[in-house]
Amino acid sequence: MPAVRRLAQTQAAGGAGGAICGGLAGTARIHDSGAQLAFAVRGARHRHDDARPRHRVRRGQDQTDRPFRHAAGGRHPAQADESQTRRRAVAARAGPPHQAYGGAVRRAHYRRACGHGVGAPHTGGVLMAIGGSLSVGLIGLKAFIIQIQAFISPGLPYFSVIGLPDASLSESRERVKSACQASGFKWPDTRVTVNMSPASMPKRGASHDLAIAAGVLSAAGAIPHDSLEETIVLGEVNLDGTVLPIHGLLPIMLHAKERGIRRLIVPYGNEDESRLVPQMDVTCVRHVGELIELAGGRASYTLGVDRATVSCTVEDTPAFSGLGDMSEVVGQDHVKWALQVAAAGKHHLLMTGPPGSGKTMLASRMPSIMCPLTPEEQLEVASIRSLCGTLQHYGISDMPPFEAPHHTASTASLVGGGSGLAMPGAITRAHRGILFMDEAPEFSARTLQTLREPMESGYVALSRTKGTTYYPAMFQMVMAANPCPCGYAYGNGERCVCKEKDRIRYFARLSGPILDRIDIQVEVPPVPCIASAPTRDSIGSHVMQQQVIAARAAAGERYSKYGWGCNAEVPGSWMRANTSVKALELANRALASHRLSLRGVDRAMRLAWTLADLAGKTSPGPDEMSQGIMLRARMS
Repeated sequence: MPAVRRLAQTQAAGGAGGAICGGLAGTARIHDSGAQLAFAVRGARHRHDDARPRHRVRRGQDQTDRPFRHAAGGRHPAQADESQTRRRAVAARAGPPHQAYGGAVRRAHYRRACGHGVGAPHTGGVLMAIGGSLSVGLIGLKAFIIQIQAFISPGLPYFSVIGLPDASLSESRERVKSACQASGFKWPDTRVTVNMSPASMPKRGASHDLAIAAGVLSAAGAIPHDSLEETIVLGEVNLDGTVLPIHGLLPIMLHAKERGIRRLIVPYGNEDESRLVPQMDVTCVRHVGELIELAGGRASYTLGVDRATVSCTVEDTPAFSGLGDMSEVVGQDHVKWALQVAAAGKHHLLMTGPPGSGKTMLASRMPSIMCPLTPEEQLEVASIRSLCGTLQHYGISDMPPFEAPHHTASTASLVGGGSGLAMPGAITRAHRGILFMDEAPEFSARTLQTLREPMESGYVALSRTKGTTYYPAMFQMVMAANPCPCGYAYGNGERCVCKEKDRIRYFARLSGPILDRIDIQVEVPPVPCIASAPTRDSIGSHVMQQQVIAARAAAGERYSKYGWGCNAEVPGSWMRANTSVKALELANRALASHRLSLRGVDRAMRLAWTLADLAGKTSPGPDEMSQGIMLRARMS
């Protein structure tokens, strides 16, 4: 038959006849020892797929429950291998198989079958190498602790920094890797991951380079793991391993002192700045190798004398020391008196006059008659300068800051700005001091309008993509302006060449809300004559400053239980409740005649109290109130 294929020759011991089992539904198997034939039937199954059910591993079923095939597997017994024998032995130790297991029962059964105890640790894992260090981040002047962890794991060589780093911080990977190799450290040929927590806070700047290097060195075992516990590490590293100075060290140290962390490792270039905060254990380093040796490790590096890091020395005397003296100003005695009143009460001031009348000269000498800064105020000003990187130029001084931006300055440069997180502007740098805006009408209208809120609140809030930054802005505004574009619209105006609409448009750039916040508006006329030598009646800055200090002391004693320091900080409700009735009558007349607004009346009363303090009186009378109202309008 063509459907029958002969598989073997007929043997002598067997017969030609034999029983055929299995039928035509599958593969025919010959059970006798005679001639064996196999019928090729359509749909025939594999020779091992008989009537028994096929055994597969189902969900929830252990591998040991699977029936083992015969060692020979239907072949010659010599073809059996040792793995089948081992699997039988494992199944014998595991006990009778079950058809279904829970997750925990199945794993425990498999551990017993493999010779492990229940709950024994997995011996095939990788030992994690994690090192840590501490750093401090800044969002404005607000500091927060950053915990840095470095993890060295198997994998392809790669170095990553995670935890919301900015572009400059992401570039620290190459700086840190090169600096560690320059210190004799062999960089791991595996994956290195550095995490900076809290991960939700944005981190920026290169001041965390040294802390990242310390974490990697600790993870690699180059330094002991516990050598930098409760230690803040700060510094920017160069490719050759040198440690460069950073900005903002002073507010960082003040925050560390509040948190109870006394030990810091900072760049050698910030040594003078690090001495400003007492009761702190500060160690200065020049090279990453010095950090390794300080932590108890071994390093190999070279630091030449000529390649020492640049030092940010904090000078004892500020760079802006040539303020001059009020006695150098010729004439303008009434303007000097107005400046003294403004300095005693921290009042905003506007001077208008023709070119060359002495407006800029008077404003630049105003810090010389102001009260010296207290130690707390000095730290506030120094913290801002440290953040801006200008502390080494100004130093620590009791002289109030003086900022004079150009009239072409942008809004961001004046109030603060920048991408990601905003940096401080001129109004923050003038905190506790003078913000002098020369040629005020030449500033853009948008820039002038942004000063309205900080003049009232004493701080500025800047919102950017990565968060909102708050900066202090308790400045004293001093403006100078010409009466018209040509500057000669004074007196009878015979020298003025401007049209009437040009004069109106020029001074209208100072809007009503801005002028309403200016306490004193005074005109500075041209000087009619000069003398060959200073007159004896000319008062110097030292005498004017002593009078201002006495007036401020009287106000501070009066407001000590309220927490106010000067008359400009006193609310109008207290002024109205403690001012005499006769003085209030003058204020009500000015309010009824629309000469002053309600805010203007409050500011006029503050001026009256400052005039009373300068005169040595306990409260203002009608004369002081009249002078205060007169100072609110332009006076000649």
